[in-house]
Amino acid sequence: MDLLSVIRRWHYRDRLPIREIERRTHLSRNTIRKYLRSGELEPVFARGVRMSKLDPFAEKLTNWLMVEASKSRKHRRTARHLHADLATLGYEGSYGRVAAFVREWKAGQEKAKQTTGRGVFVPLRFQPGEAFQFDWGEDWAVIGGRRIKLQVAHTKLCHSRAFILRAYPLQTHEMLFDALTQAFRVLGGVPRRGIFDNMKTAVDRIGQGKARQINLRFSALVSHYLFEAEFCNPAAGWEKGQIEKTVQDARRQIWQDMPNFADLSALNDWLETRCLEQWISLRHVERPGNIAEAHAAEMPHLMVPGWAFDGFVEHTKRVSPTCLIQFESNRYSVPASFANRPVSLRVYPERLVIAAEGKVLCEHIRIVERSHGLPGRTVYDWRHYLAVLQRKPGALRNGAPFTELPEAFRSLQAHLLRRPGGDREMVEILALVLHHDEQAVLCAVELAIGDGVATKTHILNTLHRLTDAKKTDLPRIDAPQALRLEREPRADTGRYDTLRGKTRHAS
Repeated sequence: MDLLSVIRRWHYRDRLPIREIERRTHLSRNTIRKYLRSGELEPVFARGVRMSKLDPFAEKLTNWLMVEASKSRKHRRTARHLHADLATLGYEGSYGRVAAFVREWKAGQEKAKQTTGRGVFVPLRFQPGEAFQFDWGEDWAVIGGRRIKLQVAHTKLCHSRAFILRAYPLQTHEMLFDALTQAFRVLGGVPRRGIFDNMKTAVDRIGQGKARQINLRFSALVSHYLFEAEFCNPAAGWEKGQIEKTVQDARRQIWQDMPNFADLSALNDWLETRCLEQWISLRHVERPGNIAEAHAAEMPHLMVPGWAFDGFVEHTKRVSPTCLIQFESNRYSVPASFANRPVSLRVYPERLVIAAEGKVLCEHIRIVERSHGLPGRTVYDWRHYLAVLQRKPGALRNGAPFTELPEAFRSLQAHLLRRPGGDREMVEILALVLHHDEQAVLCAVELAIGDGVATKTHILNTLHRLTDAKKTDLPRIDAPQALRLEREPRADTGRYDTLRGKTRHAS
């Protein structure tokens, strides 16, 4: 290229003849004339077209590469496998030529993506109250002295960019429903449209194009809050780029300087406060002012939600003979009257509600353990076994549910089981909680133990005095310590003669 520039400068500027340029460059005059006539600014060398042994198989190999690109990374054939398959079709060339063809094809595909595919985007703009975006993220926090992995639900208004974070132990249906319910509460309303990815808690099956088979419970949530659910194309996270960036920014702005928390509820309260603080400190990327001001302007365009969606997931369980049902490797007790019968289990993020025959039987705090190596836990409620205990009082001594009795009952049990028939008497005292307030029964037991008379009769007497005592607002009478008789009674036997009148009395 430098030599061509020198030739052009000598000829056009210095007016040197071609013979002199030939002498200086040692190039032939025909070559010098060719460069000057072509007007080229840099030399172009024509490459000869050479046939390759791979040319007859190029189309076949290209089709194979397109098929392999649609598969997951772990199931794709390597270039060596493709070379072996071509050899079975008659290819006699080397593996290096096949590998070079594969590299060139992949480079062309990557370039196409960067120019007209994923590397090029159209900026989006949303009207007030038009849409929100939702996505899950993973982060770590120290809760109860343990560092655990959490699933964080991110919800963001597309116009004002107001966002809210809420942490959960799992990405399940009930967690999703609670996350959206709490998000609408904090954001102050519901937009007209929601943008989601194809998460399994919302989409049961992905069809062609935008066709989706939506989960029934998620459809109920959408119908309750009256917004339109829109799902992105598979592996197209840029279609909800706002929330994708929020997931990344939250790790730097919120999760970096996070204190320790006693429980998950305390963490979520802290996250809500931090998000509201970020609304004030962060400026809006398109509008003047901060996110809080933009959110206040968008609030009138949001639909105010009514009552909260009852976001439980229902399962049918059969109660075991030991009055237990199993859920997520843990077992929970059920009243004994429903043993060996089906019940409905309603799963919430933090609790389990067991219902049957149109009424709620009991509730339990939900246990979520992420350690797969630990055995399942059993949660008992000793009140559920009182009906069985009345028929089998001997089970009181070693019954697993009764290891969690209140301290007053445990002290009474230690007194009664020392004498014959004490187990049955203890069962009858425990059964009092079925008909009286449990705190009143505990108070009566404590008073009886304090009096040194730990018997069923004395406890019943004390309980009735506690529950049947009439309340009065009369002032208290200050009686003297010793009473004195001011008028002596008069002895009059004549008043008995009045009984001998005409009145007939029964003998």
